[in-house]
Amino acid sequence: MNVYRLLADVVVVVHFAYVAFVVVGLVLILVGVALRWRWVRNFWFRALHFLAIAVVAFESLGGIVCPLTTWEYQLRLKAGDAGVPGSFVGRLIQQMLFFEASESVFTACYCAFAAAVLLTLVLAPPHWPWRGERRGSRDEG
Repeated sequence: MNVYRLLADVVVVVHFAYVAFVVVGLVLILVGVALRWRWVRNFWFRALHFLAIAVVAFESLGGIVCPLTTWEYQLRLKAGDAGVPGSFVGRLIQQMLFFEASESVFTACYCAFAAAVLLTLVLAPPHWPWRGERRGSRDEG
């Protein structure tokens, strides 16, 4: 087993988990607000969720390639894979993560997604940790 190939696959799995956190997180926030799930109002979860997509949007606006993508590519080159995934896991996850489109399309999508997450922060704000428990609130559920 090539250690560089294994490390590249680990980077791809981490990259996939990051994307899943952002996408699934927004879905869970929307469903959770509708169903009054208390945990979706957690300040730290919501702040981390917004930060995760904000980093991606700012990288894209600045023309910065995702460090995880760069790291994976470099590891694949060291593994002798010419930058393409050589393992089943690597190929599968990379096909789910990467699509063919222009940079402007990706930038627009990232910024729109960041705006949607920001909108949830405004319309369904998190509970601030320094204000203490909000007992008796209608949206605690």
